[in-house]
Amino acid sequence: MISALASSTAATAATTTSTATSAADSTHYDTFLKMLTTQLQNQDPLNPMEGSDFAVQLATFSGVEQQAQTNKLLEQMVAQAGGSLGQLADWIGKEVRTTEPVWFGDEALTLDIAPASTADSVALVVLNESGREVSREEIGTGEGQIDWYGRDSAGEKLADGRYAFVIESSRAGEVISEDTVGAYVRVAEAEIGTRGVELIFEGGGSALASEIEALRGAD
Repeated sequence: MISALASSTAATAATTTSTATSAADSTHYDTFLKMLTTQLQNQDPLNPMEGSDFAVQLATFSGVEQQAQTNKLLEQMVAQAGGSLGQLADWIGKEVRTTEPVWFGDEALTLDIAPASTADSVALVVLNESGREVSREEIGTGEGQIDWYGRDSAGEKLADGRYAFVIESSRAGEVISEDTVGAYVRVAEAEIGTRGVELIFEGGGSALASEIEALRGAD
């Protein structure tokens, strides 16, 4: 209850601050225009302002205004995150399950398999980062976690890189479903982006925190 009240209070304060900042920005802009107009009206006609001086003043104000807008955007993003970025700091170094492409190198990847319950045949399809199929193998119809060692049909290790996975469930020779497969990958960092709180994976790649399916401690 205290946590919820604190979050609500913080959100209200952020909204109030944002509104006040907008009003202040508008006031500053109007004030600048009035000062500039007054300066032009009262300049010495025998020694008028140089065009370059006028341009410098406009450029300076524009730069300050742009920085203020950037700060305002950052404040809004932090408020929208609702403090979740600090909580996600605990995720760094742990493993999350995602259907986004994940890095495969020297260690096996843990995949979470969930084929159609009526399937009598299931194939694991491996896609490279471009979405092209690079491997396909028949696996059992059971559900659960498996270790994927990244071997092609000839038993050779696939090249290091990011891969995504799909299971193709069939019955009586007919494909009845194709489902993305969640893979576990270690989190390297968390950051606030334009889409929300984003987790950056080891080896590259990322996913929104809201899209993460599961979290576990790293081995």
